[in-house]
Amino acid sequence: MAIKNIYITCMSLIFIACSCGKTTQNANTMADSYQKVSPDFNADSAYAYVDRQVAFGYRVPNTKEHVACGDFLVAEMKRFGAEVQEQKMVVTAYDGTKLNARNIIASYGLEKKNRVLLFAHWDTRPYSDQDPDPANLKKPLLGANDGASGVGVLMEIGRVLQTKAPEVGVDIIFFDAEDYGIPAFAEKSLIKGETWCLGSQYWANNPHVPNYKAKFGILLDMVGAEGATFYREAISKEYAEDILEKVWRTAGLLSYGKFFIGKDVGGVTDDHVPVNQIRKIPSIDIIDYRQDMDHGFFHSWHTQKDDMRNISKETLKAVGQTVLEVVYKEK
Repeated sequence: MAIKNIYITCMSLIFIACSCGKTTQNANTMADSYQKVSPDFNADSAYAYVDRQVAFGYRVPNTKEHVACGDFLVAEMKRFGAEVQEQKMVVTAYDGTKLNARNIIASYGLEKKNRVLLFAHWDTRPYSDQDPDPANLKKPLLGANDGASGVGVLMEIGRVLQTKAPEVGVDIIFFDAEDYGIPAFAEKSLIKGETWCLGSQYWANNPHVPNYKAKFGILLDMVGAEGATFYREAISKEYAEDILEKVWRTAGLLSYGKFFIGKDVGGVTDDHVPVNQIRKIPSIDIIDYRQDMDHGFFHSWHTQKDDMRNISKETLKAVGQTVLEVVYKEK
């Protein structure tokens, strides 16, 4: 696709109005009376984890910054009590470049059969191919929101899981080489198949546990920007509508309805696609969609401005607490 990973055809045409005055009143009443079951999600902590990743610099495969950040993620998840596996692989980028990549898998409650999968990508884009300045198009970007935000939220979730175990087992995966897809300025790809989500494609075909299964999966992508709006993404709805409903309903009960919008949008090629299609685990994508942007994403997407100035603790809190609540309510 010409723009990262969007199947946007007529997004604005498939929005569905979802509320009326009475419905809103009932939802507000339910939220007021709802009793949270999960531990508190610490947005300050999540913000610090995002900032720490960005401090390494560009986390592009085949760079020393990428290696250093990966080592940090492994050490931190071990510190948070997880059983950590590193899935190292060499994958081929759209231009034939061999990428030294690794998926990082952190597991909690290995003895539990019922499991939930949470995932995000930890690499950053080698190009700023949506930057308005042509001089920046081939520069790597810091990826504070596009990459680090989802990982930061999952790191804080991992820290919480160490303090109080939920009834289900949880696997947190940081996928690599998600953001090395064909850039807008390239004429064609030298490889066959999908050029995005190389790490999750590899894992879906070669899971860290033979025949790995989970009840469902939740992907976090671009979940830290101020003013984020998360709509019901089409591929999530196709493969895991019940999980989509569960997550959005939980967000509403926690009074995060201004972030989790009950309207449908088009599909996005993201790490949940191979997890759904190859691994057959019903998975959804919580991803920031902006109606006012032509490309559909937040204003600094794939530009030199995707830095810590974009990151909102309020948004991190809304996403992190919602996902935690879903996990702790699961049996």
